[in-house]
Amino acid sequence: MGMPTHLSAAEIEEFGREMDAIRNEVMDSRGERDRAYILKIIRWQRSLALGGRLVMFLSLLLLPASQLPYAGWPQFLAVLGLGAVMLGLAKIIENMEIGHNVMHAQWDWMRDPEIQSNTWEWDNVCPSDQWKHSHNVVHHTWTNVFGKDPDIGYGVLRVTPQQPWQPKHLANPVINFFLNIWFQWGVAVHDVEADKILEGKKSLASVKPLLRGIWRKAARQLLKDYLLWPALGAALTVPASLALGLSPGGIALAAFLWIAGANALANLLRNVWSNVIIFCGHFPSGVQHFTQEEVAGETRARWYVRQLLGSCNIGGGTLFHILSGNLSHQIEHHLFPDMPSNRYPEVAPRVRALAQRYGLHYNTGSLTRQFGTTTWTIWRLALPGGGTAHAAA
Repeated sequence: MGMPTHLSAAEIEEFGREMDAIRNEVMDSRGERDRAYILKIIRWQRSLALGGRLVMFLSLLLLPASQLPYAGWPQFLAVLGLGAVMLGLAKIIENMEIGHNVMHAQWDWMRDPEIQSNTWEWDNVCPSDQWKHSHNVVHHTWTNVFGKDPDIGYGVLRVTPQQPWQPKHLANPVINFFLNIWFQWGVAVHDVEADKILEGKKSLASVKPLLRGIWRKAARQLLKDYLLWPALGAALTVPASLALGLSPGGIALAAFLWIAGANALANLLRNVWSNVIIFCGHFPSGVQHFTQEEVAGETRARWYVRQLLGSCNIGGGTLFHILSGNLSHQIEHHLFPDMPSNRYPEVAPRVRALAQRYGLHYNTGSLTRQFGTTTWTIWRLALPGGGTAHAAA
């Protein structure tokens, strides 16, 4: 825990200057290939989302026939499931590689009015303005600083032995499970800091504007996924039902419920994937935490060191990096949050080499390793103690 003791103040400042040089080189070279990348990703994502919706609706053509004996059910469920998976992947890309990174101002330099951090609203129940405060401002400024960074356990989990154990932490595994499947809702209320309200450190009245914003955004999302799209799907079954001499009412209701269920599956896929990637970037073994005293008077160079030691990377291929929003390069993202995400893969080897030259731990591993140690940490720390198991090598 804490800042490295083997480096002098002068060495840390030199490390910072070298890190600045990497950043400046990349930021000065932004241009057409970066613009082409994000525009292509947006086109792919929107095409995938539209394709998923269309496949789900096409499955409904099989639904009336499925009401007849021995017909249609396997084909209907297979096509509906394919559409749900396509939509889930589209939601993952929109939240991770597009929305999250656009709201970090990674693409503001393009001056494209449709892709700006101050106007982008993502496909998530969390209002973008609240996300930008809790994530961009608070978390990225105070990464892994006790008492400053609410992302250390998100106010509900014990994720480091430095957090004093309390009986409520026995629920760590259960809370982690529900946070996984309902992750967008956890993100939505994160800026409210419910734990501080329960502890009497914040008043309920002080967060009412935030709650109103969450309600407005959540209502729009629920209306879209669980009323409007299902209602459209239900309407599409009526002609086929009449053609087969079947009562359209019951089939329309079934179609409504199936489309709503498929949308729920798509949201579940997005929630679970987002949770896994984000947790594996922050909680695996070897990640370090800091006290407020250690960061007092912190220079930019020392901030760089803290970001490096408090973040973790995940190995993978090109598609994996896109689906993770390039948060598989969590270290580079924390060092350079406003750098276009497509540049992280080319920057990562340079950052790793620089860290090794200064004797600083560069925490990277496979998804299996990072997820495994993260899960072990959460389960082990449900109990008192925890010591230094899985310390950084």
